[in-house]
Parts: sequence; C-alpha cells; structure tokens
Amino acid sequence: MDNRPVLHVCVTCQPAGGESVRPDTQTEGARLHGTLIARVAARNLDARVRINPVTCMANCDQGCSAAASAPGKWSYIAGYLKAELADDLIDYALVYGESKTGVIMPSRRAPSLKDVFVARVPAHPDDLAENGDPS
Repeated sequence: MDNRPVLHVCVTCQPAGGESVRPDTQTEGARLHGTLIARVAARNLDARVRINPVTCMANCDQGCSAAASAPGKWSYIAGYLKAELADDLIDYALVYGESKTGVIMPSRRAPSLKDVFVARVPAHPDDLAENGDPS
C-alpha cells in the first residue's frame, strides 16, 4: 500500500469570486497542479508526496481547491489557493504525512495557509478500526 500523503488538486478551478478565464487560457487549478508537480520534482520529493489531478471538488465559491488525504487520517479541504502557494502546500503535505491522525495544528502551517482550510473529512471507518480513532 502506498502510504504517501496525496494532494488532490482540482484542475478545473477558477479564481475565487467566479472570475472565469478565457477558454484558451489555463485554469488556476491547472496552474497550481502543474506548479506542484514541478516543485515536487525539483525538491526530489516524489517518494514522499503524491499529486493527484481531479475534476471539480465542488468547492467553487472558495476558488482554487485542493485536499490532503492519506490512509487512516482525516482529510482536509482547502480553498483560495494559487500556484504561488505550491511550496507551502508541499510542506504542509510533508507534515501531514508524518502525523498520526492528519490533524495539523495551525502553528505548524505556513502563514499563507492560515485561513485556507474549509472542511475536514474523517478517515474511512475501516481505517479507524485498524488504526484507532484519528480525531
């Protein structure tokens, strides 16, 4: 089983506020995804974090969105993101991956990620039975 944390990045996301981009222009989500892929490779972190493109996370009012998940851990959904936050998101994913439950105190996040988390989702019940309650 691959236990690396995953950053799921919505590649269809537009900027917050409903500003749409021209059809021939890359979306903010696609830019974030591409930047994350490039930064993970540049930092030689492919063995420690996965980047997964997804289509629509239904968090449109909060702009560009991503989620952190890993087996047996709470998942966190973030909004209001942009490509310039790629390194901070990668650093968050590394700390998240090292945590037992996925719960990361705000003091362990980059200041740029202070107000971006919009929701969290508990681990799958089967994971809870195997690993204890990650609350």
